[in-house]
Amino acid sequence: MFAIIGIVIVFGAVLGGFLMEKGPLLVLMQPSEFLIIAGAAVGTLVSANPIYVLKRIAGGLVSVLKGATNSKQRYIDLLKMMYTLFNKARKEGLAGIESDIEEPEKSAVFSKYPEFLKNHHVRDFVCDTMRMAIIGGASAFDLDQMMEIDMDVHHAGATESATALSTMADSLPGMGIVAAVLGVVVTMSSLGGPPEEIGHKVAAALVGTFLGILLCYGVVGPLGANLSKLVDNEHASYHVLRVVMLAFIKGMSPSLAIEMARRAIPEHVRPTFKEVDTACRRKEEPAAAAAA
Repeated sequence: MFAIIGIVIVFGAVLGGFLMEKGPLLVLMQPSEFLIIAGAAVGTLVSANPIYVLKRIAGGLVSVLKGATNSKQRYIDLLKMMYTLFNKARKEGLAGIESDIEEPEKSAVFSKYPEFLKNHHVRDFVCDTMRMAIIGGASAFDLDQMMEIDMDVHHAGATESATALSTMADSLPGMGIVAAVLGVVVTMSSLGGPPEEIGHKVAAALVGTFLGILLCYGVVGPLGANLSKLVDNEHASYHVLRVVMLAFIKGMSPSLAIEMARRAIPEHVRPTFKEVDTACRRKEEPAAAAAA
């Protein structure tokens, strides 16, 4: 949502300033120039990236326009979920959560968190790691190495879309120059005609340069930067899960593991100790009452 607001502010400021200088707005309406610039830029994007990267770009842009997903509440829900899972493992042993790990969609623990189940990357990251802990034979260090490798591979793949979008943004000023040169060619072919016609064609050529720079620094570039930050925020959530699982695998109690993970959450969305403690205890109280 904020990305859309930012783009509206950019166009509002540029066009507003142009109108304040008594500029004729219709002069900027050059569909042919926009077609040359936008079409060529999209063509470079398609030719430079495989289909899976293009799909990630489309999905990433949807996420950017919808807004950030790593909110404080999301982290609280993740910690509540892991706290419940770890408490079950402590009471029943690691074998007690094997069914939850093998079939997370049917798990009484995971089924309460549809967002977690929907994100198959995060779901597999948690389930695959805990599966290795249940199987045994791997030290905490080995499991930590597995998680680090998994995180690096996922981050590298997610970064490709932001990099491709930034590369497209870098090409837009050049495409604007291409459109301007073509406009000059058309203008030169009209020399000797009415001055008004020549002036219109020169203005259209300059609009090409204007559009290329505006789309680069006012639209596509900021969207690429925003997508890059979303990728980093998603990587941070993996790091939190890595910390909490490693702490529990090393033998820490669920409460200590959750607190260690809470401190790994980025500061701008980090919940307080009381918020997490209250959420976890509220989660456990009904179960305790039922057991009594």
